[in-house]
Amino acid sequence: MTIRLIADESAALDAYSRVIVSASERLLPSVAHLRSDRGSGSGVVISSDGFLVTSAHVVDRARRVRASFVDGSEYRAEVVGSDPFSDLAVLRASADALVAADLGDAANLRVGQLVVAVGNPRGFEGSVTAGVVSALGRSLPTRAGRVVDNVIQTDAALNPGNSGGALADGGARVVGINTAVAGFGLGLAVPINDATRRIVGSLMTDGRYRRAWIGIAGGPRPLPPKFGRRGGVEVVEVVADSPAARAGLRAEDLITAVDGVQVEDVTDLLRTMTGELIGTRVRIDLLREGRELSVEVEPVELDA
Repeated sequence: MTIRLIADESAALDAYSRVIVSASERLLPSVAHLRSDRGSGSGVVISSDGFLVTSAHVVDRARRVRASFVDGSEYRAEVVGSDPFSDLAVLRASADALVAADLGDAANLRVGQLVVAVGNPRGFEGSVTAGVVSALGRSLPTRAGRVVDNVIQTDAALNPGNSGGALADGGARVVGINTAVAGFGLGLAVPINDATRRIVGSLMTDGRYRRAWIGIAGGPRPLPPKFGRRGGVEVVEVVADSPAARAGLRAEDLITAVDGVQVEDVTDLLRTMTGELIGTRVRIDLLREGRELSVEVEPVELDA
């Protein structure tokens, strides 16, 4: 019985190792070590003609970037576009035969699932760590004051230099871009999903990602059960001469919906502020002194 148990454990360990080895071998050629006059980090090749995705803070204000790979090749790279609100950036290296990573979908991840992180922690090129998805749906405040939704939490070891590198599932599909170390055994990654694919695509083609802005500061506030929803966003401050100010929004107004989409907290409100709303008339439903009313706001583009 003891001999069989040891054999079973050995087989399981070998299977675990095979998954990590296979994923690592497929990912390592696609992960670059990025060095600039502002510091260093990692990047992930997303097209063979030189496009890479990384963390916006890795290339923030960088004038010159070099991308090197595990095969010894090195290329100049330029920042094509950066979105500090999602902490994502796109570069293009002066190369036309890079190995592109396969992009997955973080929406398919499950807590406890095996993930592999590839990057260049503390300058050690081509480093691989493995762990599990510790939690999903975390929120990450960025340096630009925005909140990234549905961030992946993992216990795969991340260190400075891993930012911009790949977080992949057992099939070597990139499901996240490592962005932060929140503590020992606690790393965070911006998910690869429909929303971030749109951001990356926009950065590749236009060099930016447009967001709408109405000019308020707010916070969550619960609602009585009679309203049929848990809460809304209380307006704490209205920026002078902003779209919200021109529409007559006031402090203590409680926003409940934007163009018919219910909002229960600030994250919900930010999620509605897409580029399509810029320059259009948007209906905002709210409660003011216990009365339900609507106002029309014309959002403008949010500047980074």
